[in-house]
Formats: sequence, C-alpha cells, structure tokens
Amino acid sequence: MKPSLPPGPEWPEQEKAEQLARGAALKWASGIFYRPEQLARLGQYRSREVQRTSSLEARIKSVVQSYLEGVKTGVWQLAQAFEAAQGTREALGQAHGLLQGMAEAMQTLQPLREQVAQHKQLQVLSQLLPRLRAVPAAVAHTQTLIGAQRLLEAYVCLRELEQLQEETWAPLGGLELPVFEGLGPLAEALGQAVEAAAAVAGQLAREDPALLVAAVRVAEVDAGHTTSLELPPRDWRRRCLQALQEGLERTHFGTPLLLESGALAGWLEALRVALPAELAIAEALVAPCCPPHYKVVQLWTHTLHSGLRRCLQQLLEGPELGAADAFTLLRWTLHVYLGPEMMGSLELGPEADVSQLEPLLTPENIEQLEATFVTQVQILEENIRVTSLVSESLQRRVHSMALSELGTFLRSFSDALIRFSRDHIRGEAMAPHYVPYLLATFNYQSALSSSVSILQPDGAASGALAPVEAALDELQRRICRLVLEALLVELQPLFEALPSRRWLSSPEVLDDVCERTARFCQDFRRVRIPAVQLLLAEVECTVVLQYLRALMQGRLVCRGADERTQVAERLQHDAAQLRELFLGLGLEESYQCAPVLLALRDLLSLRDPMLLGLEVAGLRQKFPDVSEDHVSALLDLRGDVSREQRLAALVALQAGPQPSPSAGRRALFSLVPVPTPALSSCLPSGPCA
Repeated sequence: MKPSLPPGPEWPEQEKAEQLARGAALKWASGIFYRPEQLARLGQYRSREVQRTSSLEARIKSVVQSYLEGVKTGVWQLAQAFEAAQGTREALGQAHGLLQGMAEAMQTLQPLREQVAQHKQLQVLSQLLPRLRAVPAAVAHTQTLIGAQRLLEAYVCLRELEQLQEETWAPLGGLELPVFEGLGPLAEALGQAVEAAAAVAGQLAREDPALLVAAVRVAEVDAGHTTSLELPPRDWRRRCLQALQEGLERTHFGTPLLLESGALAGWLEALRVALPAELAIAEALVAPCCPPHYKVVQLWTHTLHSGLRRCLQQLLEGPELGAADAFTLLRWTLHVYLGPEMMGSLELGPEADVSQLEPLLTPENIEQLEATFVTQVQILEENIRVTSLVSESLQRRVHSMALSELGTFLRSFSDALIRFSRDHIRGEAMAPHYVPYLLATFNYQSALSSSVSILQPDGAASGALAPVEAALDELQRRICRLVLEALLVELQPLFEALPSRRWLSSPEVLDDVCERTARFCQDFRRVRIPAVQLLLAEVECTVVLQYLRALMQGRLVCRGADERTQVAERLQHDAAQLRELFLGLGLEESYQCAPVLLALRDLLSLRDPMLLGLEVAGLRQKFPDVSEDHVSALLDLRGDVSREQRLAALVALQAGPQPSPSAGRRALFSLVPVPTPALSSCLPSGPCA
C-alpha cells in the first residue's frame, strides 16, 4: 500500500525512497504469502498495516505541524526585528541630523571658546602677577649673588625664576613673556661663574674650599634637573670638568715656553717640585670637594702629563737646544720624571700612575736630543773621551784627576768664603759690597753645578760625581746662609716691635720690614734664573720665621674680642702685604710660606673658645710640625682661654687625625723657638711637662 503524502514540492530522494519501499513490501509479501496456509491471516495483516500507516501519518502530521508552528514563530520574530530595525534607522537619522546641527553650533561657539582660553590665561596671569612683578628685582638680586660668588644661593634664585617660567609657560600655551627674557643670560652668567671657580680649583681648595664645593654642587644638581621648557641643555658638569683641566694646564703651561740658554734646568726643577705638590693638593684638598666620579687625582695626573708633553713638543719644535739643555731634558724626562722624586713617589696613589700614558718624548725626540748633545758637547768631556782612544786606564786617571782637582778647588773656595765672611762680620776687613760679592759666588756655584755633569764618562759608576755634587750643594747652602745672616742683621731690630699695640694700630712696622727686604733683594736680579727662586724662597721663609718667632714671644695679650679681631685683621693684612712683596720680587706664589699667617688668623678670630679643639686640629693638618708649645703661645696671645679650654685644645692636637702627606711643604714651626710655658698649661704627657 502506498501511503498518501501531503501535497508539496517533490523531494529529491522521494522517487528512490518509493522504489525501495515497494521492493521491500513485495519481498515481505512474497515471504508471508508464499505458503497457502498463511493466506487465511491476510485480514489480520491488512488491519495491522492500516494501523501502522495511520500511526505513521499521525506522527508525520505532528512533525509537520510542529515545523509549521516554528516557521510561523520565526516569521513573526523576523517581522518584529524588521520593525525594530526600521525604528533604529529612523532614530539614527534623527541623531545624524542633531549632530550636524551641533557641529554648526560648535562653529558658532569657536569665538567664545577663544575668549574662554584668553580668560583662563588672564586668570593665571592675574594670580601670578605679584610674582611676575618681582622677576626683574629677583634677576638683579641673582646677578648680585653671582658677582659676590654666592653660587648656591644664586642657583636657588635662578631655579625659582625658571619654575615660575614653567608655571606660566603651559597655561599660556607656550607663550614666552618678555619679563623672562633675562633668564638666559642670567643662567649663562652663573655657568661662567661655575667655570671660573673650577678653573682655579687648586687655589680655591687652599683658600676658599666652600666656593669650590658650591661650584661643583651647582654643576651636579643642574645635571640632574629636567624642565618642560624647550631649552637647549646647559651641560654645566662637562663645562666644569673642562674648566678644571684648562685651568690646571694654564697654571703650569699657559705661557709660551721661551727659555734662554741654561734656563731650562730651572724650569724643569720648578716642575719637579710643583707637579708632585699639585697632585698632593689634588688628593688632600681638591678631591674631598668633588664627587668620587670626578676621579680628581687621575684627572689631575692625566691633565698635567698631557700639558707637559705638549709643552715639551713645542719646545723641541723651536730653536735647537744647547748641549747642556739637551742633556738636562733627556735626564729629566727619562729618569727624574718617572723616578721616586716625582711621579714614581710612593706617596702618590695608583691613580697618579703615568706609566701607561704616552711618554713625554717620542723615540724621534730622544734621537734628536742625543744627536744635539753629541754634536755640541763641551771641551772637557771631549778630552776625557779622547783618552779612551789610548786606553781605559788613561781615561780613568784623567777622570779621577779632574774630580780630584775640582774637589780641591771647592774646599779652598769654601774656606776662602768663610774667612771673607768672618773678617767682614768682625770688622777687620769691611767689604763695601759684601752681599753683591756673595751673590756673585752664588752665580759661580750655579754655573759650576750645571756643567759638572760632563765629568761623568760613559760606563763610569753612577756615584762617581757624588762627592763633587755634595760639595757643590754644601757650598750653595753656605752662601745662602751667609746672605740670610746679612738680611737678619737688618730685620731683627724691626721685629722687636712686633707684636705690640703700635703694630695693631698702624702698618708702619711691617712697611719698614718690606722696605728693607725689597732694598736688600735689589741685587737678586743678577742671580741666575734657577738659583734666584731658591734664594728668594729662603729670604721669604726667613722673614716669615722671624714674624712667627715674634708672635710666640708673649709680648702681647689681647684684652678683649675687639683686640683679637684687630690681631686677626692685622695678620691677614700682613700676609697679603708679604705675598705682594715677593710676587713683585719674582717669587712664585707656590713657594711662599706667608699663607701660614692666614691659618693663625683663623685661630685668633674664632669667637667661641669651645671650638678651639677643631681649629687646632685643622692647624695641625696644614702644618704637621706645630707643637703644643706653639699652640699654647697662640692661646696666650688670644687672652681669653681658660685652663680647661687650653687643655681640651691640646688634647685635640694630640688626639686628632694624622696629618695628610705634606709633599712640597717645608717645615716652619719646628724652626721657631718658643719660650717655656707654665706647667699649668701643659698636658701631663706633653713635652713641656
């Protein structure tokens, strides 16, 4: 039986399904009705198939009905969605129209918006107007602080002005107010002041370390500062380091080296003393004023080495040196410079090592100097060399003879000098030009010392000239001592009036000392250049020692704070007067001893006696040879120190830190005798007890 299906579109597989159903039904019917006895049950089979067909039709109808209901629901939902989409489209259209209207309204509000921005700027300006009015006065005040070298205060004022500029810059939309036009030149002036302080770092470390610390701190603080202003970086840290190097080179190698014949040895000797002293100052005084990353000692070493190397290269590019100068330069650069007297000193740390730097002289320079020396060597050395053509024994005998004769001459010359001085002092044979005669012998000794090196033949023992050199040095010291004794004869009566009330109230006492000293040193201009510095240094040291000796005699005791202030001011004035005197005579400032008076001024000007221990400890750091007796004499001069305060100061002198290495610093206090103090002013363990 073929079931009836609802009308509708043909299914693609319907025909194939019908064929399969018919085949299955025929197969089933042929199997059921194959035997005749089963035909009796045909009615049962028919009714059962009718029921099955009805059941299938009912199920099919239920499925189709459910499907039709789902389709109906979907169609209804699509209709609802279409209506919602239509509403949304209409709403979007309305919103688009509103937005177009708002855009047109915004265009009309643009002038109002500009007025609002101007109003905000005016509001900011009105709030900052009192501060803006004060800007010109603040700029002038900052200029005054820079001129007074109060760099930290000047930097604080500059930063306040720049902060105010930043506060106005953003609200005004980057508009630059004319009132801030002076900040650029003001900052540049402060940067130049920082550079100027860094350029004289060595001098400031000795005289005014606070100014050096202020300059370095300004450079370091500014390096970490950021700003919203569109300004080029100031880079003060780099400028500060560059100024440190340029100032150091200018101090020692700033002037062109135009040396006369024979003057090179004096210049090199001055460098032998000055460069280690400069490094000692860098380590002891400059380094504590700078951050660790500055590596002050290494910076000083490399700068001095490169400056000296460039200076020597310029010297060799000039006129040809003489034989003596060529020999002196070779010996100094190859042995003295790297030796224990200078850069190889054990007192210098590893940062001062120059062995890894470029040598002062290139191999070509050394070859040039050696050729100069060989072609210009003196006659005496030629004679010694000629004897080597005969035999080595003849050369040794000639060399020994020359040294023996020179030693005999020096001994006879020294004896004659002693007799000459003794006769003059006793009045037995007054020499009308006693000091000029001594200066002439000083020149002869210098000339002989500069030429004695020609007596050192090749292959001879290094100590062969030691006796002759020792005799020459002893002769030089003896001549200096005689010159200084003649000076003391004129100065000692003047120092009898120092210190005194007259000395406090009038500069006449030291004026007389300076006048006598200047007149005594008039003939020093005839002394050879290397030796005149030594002689002037000895004279200056003698004057300062006499000054210290007079202070220690207890002739004056201050009667109050006003007199202590007068004494301190007098010491400062006298130190400056002595400095100017010897600078005018040609003595370099680095060789002068007068700065010791400034240290004593600090001790005497201290207002609180309870702080004397710190001041005494600082005095010992600068002058390690100061003793308890010297400190006691200075405390007596103050006149306001109790016994307990005195003992506390002396305890601080003993218990303070060990003095720093005093390279290049000569002894002063150990050469000044002090009257024996009272036992009540001594420590139980002190030498005066």
